[in-house]
Amino acid sequence: MKTGERWIAIAIAGLVLFAVGKAIFSGHPTKKDEEVPFYSTADEATAKAAADLYRGLSCRDCHAIWGVKNVMQLVPAPSLDGIGSLRDEAWLYRYFSAENPQAILPSRLKKQYQHPSYANLPESQRKLLARYFASMKVKDWYLEETRKAEQQKLTGVDSK
Repeated sequence: MKTGERWIAIAIAGLVLFAVGKAIFSGHPTKKDEEVPFYSTADEATAKAAADLYRGLSCRDCHAIWGVKNVMQLVPAPSLDGIGSLRDEAWLYRYFSAENPQAILPSRLKKQYQHPSYANLPESQRKLLARYFASMKVKDWYLEETRKAEQQKLTGVDSK
């Protein structure tokens, strides 16, 4: 290998090492990034019963929960992560009990994708859903992002 070629190889190796090092160290997550922002205050029995009801009502077809989406999810419905930090149990019960939920929370979605009325569900199931979703919280540092995401999903407009 000639001297000039050796210097070019050294320069290229140096650039590659620099780029790799920068990618490793600049991409290092902060303490806040490592923290999971979602949590629930529900007891185990409530969480299990509500999760079963959530699946049975096919809520997952439209809504993500704990950051997990249904692969077939096409409806741009809001994520339910942190809904309990945005709405209280009484509001959620009123919403689930409404004959027309869009009268409480207007939706820009087409009629066939709008939230169905759960007024025909037994009161115990509506209360269970309200209690469970009210227990789904997000950490304070993540709450503003949750509010912005909900507003964007409902209106189609990014809040600045």
